[in-house]
Amino acid sequence: MDELPIPSMIHEIRGCKVMLDSDLAQLYQVENRALNQAVKRNMERFPQDFMFQLNAEEWETLRSQNVISKFSGGRGGRRIAPYAFTEHGILMLSSVLKSEIAIDVNIKIMRVFVQMRQYALAQTGTNEQILELRKLLLLYIERNDKRVDDIIRALNGFIASPPPPSKPIGFRP
Repeated sequence: MDELPIPSMIHEIRGCKVMLDSDLAQLYQVENRALNQAVKRNMERFPQDFMFQLNAEEWETLRSQNVISKFSGGRGGRRIAPYAFTEHGILMLSSVLKSEIAIDVNIKIMRVFVQMRQYALAQTGTNEQILELRKLLLLYIERNDKRVDDIIRALNGFIASPPPPSKPIGFRP
């Protein structure tokens, strides 16, 4: 269980990075039903910004992307839409699920969220850098266009005016 597929289990729903109850149950090595029961017994720990249930459209979108199987074994699949846990909700799960596996997996999940946040923060200057490079490129093109334009005008000037008569070279008889 060293290499967990945690990054592939993180989805963006309602503008939040979340993990689904079924993925968390798989990682924690508990039944999905048991995870949800533990959460329901401790609902005061899971406000709306920690956990929410997917609506029909969100659930259908995830199923169409093969994130959730319609028939995941058992009696024809899920009866209710899955719950989505934000980073804070996942942290709260560690206080509800107290097994060694849950603690270990929770630490790994938090590290992935931290890595994602650090990566996102490191990318903040990218838009400004692209805009600056664009300005420099346009300035370069503008300057070089003027130079190319000057060269074309000079060449057109040579073409338009006939060449001056040349003096013969060599001895005259």
